[in-house]
Amino acid sequence: MESPPLKACPRCGEPRILAPECPRCGVLYAKAQPRAARPAPEALAAEAVPLEFDPSVFRRPEDALARQRDIEESRGEWRLRLFALPGVFAVIWWLDSVRLLRFMFDILGMFLHELGHAMTAWFCGIAAMPSLWVTHISGERSPFFLGMMTFGLTGLVFRGVLTRSPRVRNVGLVGLTLQFIGTVLVTSAKVWPLISFGGDAGSLVLGALLMTSLYTPRESFPRRGYAYWGLMVIGAASFVSTFREWWAARTDFERIPFGDIEGVGLSDSSTLVDKHGWSELDLIHRYNGLGLACLAALALVYVLGLWRIRATRDALERPRGA
Repeated sequence: MESPPLKACPRCGEPRILAPECPRCGVLYAKAQPRAARPAPEALAAEAVPLEFDPSVFRRPEDALARQRDIEESRGEWRLRLFALPGVFAVIWWLDSVRLLRFMFDILGMFLHELGHAMTAWFCGIAAMPSLWVTHISGERSPFFLGMMTFGLTGLVFRGVLTRSPRVRNVGLVGLTLQFIGTVLVTSAKVWPLISFGGDAGSLVLGALLMTSLYTPRESFPRRGYAYWGLMVIGAASFVSTFREWWAARTDFERIPFGDIEGVGLSDSSTLVDKHGWSELDLIHRYNGLGLACLAALALVYVLGLWRIRATRDALERPRGA
């Protein structure tokens, strides 16, 4: 919009005449006349339409394919964690209840049973060698064996620190803690009852640990193939066959495995009762308490495993930038 005509020269104030320039100062009226005010920069910026940037236009196709593959893997992992552990446990429990494959379960449990004896002795500073149906244990604590155990566990800790592997480091720290308990806090009088107790205790604890092999990292040995299925079955068979016996012994003392094993000697239960003065109720309460603690730990691992993989799946399925 143009400004209205001026009645006087904008430069000298001389009355304007019908001519293009002032007769007094010679200025051109057209140049001296003020122009229409331009809009402020803020107004121009307010009227500007912002351009929306869509990063998906510049996203490479292989990135989208990799993301979709990660989403599908997380969904499959969630379904696996949802059904695998309770499914294996329920099937093994049913097979054990109907006495199907019971002998095989006893064989599988025997390995963890004898390993439980041996590991208990190791953490108490006593050399031991597990074998079929019997564990050969030295007669006393060995400073040499204790030093070897300490050296090996300390090496695990340093290896975990140097390689920045928290799992390796934590295994070493847990081992050193158990060794401290077994060699310092457990007196010599309590070592042998603890080793005898460690047989069925090993079946429960080690069996529960094997059932958690599903939750190891995908790059670990159990998850690189299908080894975790076998480990879960072995762990469930060992745990169920042992726990069911002691759970039934609450109401039927005849289920307690007393007796003399040919070529071996007294059973663990007979050793604990006859030699170390434990009562039948002590056996039942301690084994059942340990079994229930293992079940609670398995339930916690199960819930945490589902929660973590669900959080990962939801994060992948969420649109980028949301």
